[in-house]
Amino acid sequence: MRLLSIVLALGLTAPAFGEPVETAKQGAKTGGTTAVEGAKTGGKTAAAGVKQFGRAVGGFFKGGGSQAKSEWKAGAANTKAVAKEGGRRTKAVAKAGGAATKAAAKK
Repeated sequence: MRLLSIVLALGLTAPAFGEPVETAKQGAKTGGTTAVEGAKTGGKTAAAGVKQFGRAVGGFFKGGGSQAKSEWKAGAANTKAVAKEGGRRTKAVAKAGGAATKAAAKK
């Protein structure tokens, strides 16, 4: 009997059933957009890495090991910058989506 009264009391004070569905939809949307942005970041970083490797190989054939090393270091710095910028964009998308999900949960 006590359990029944607790369940009824919780049921009367709980939010409507439609609200968790909206929160879940918004959460899924946030996860999806964040994943897409992360995949874009990964693709751009990989492309920058491939270019870096190609330039280093080209530098080796043009000027030897020292030229290859300088090309490699320059390319590594560029690849790192591309990755960091993509990470910032991904974090911003996740943060904005998290705020939207939180707002959907408060409705």
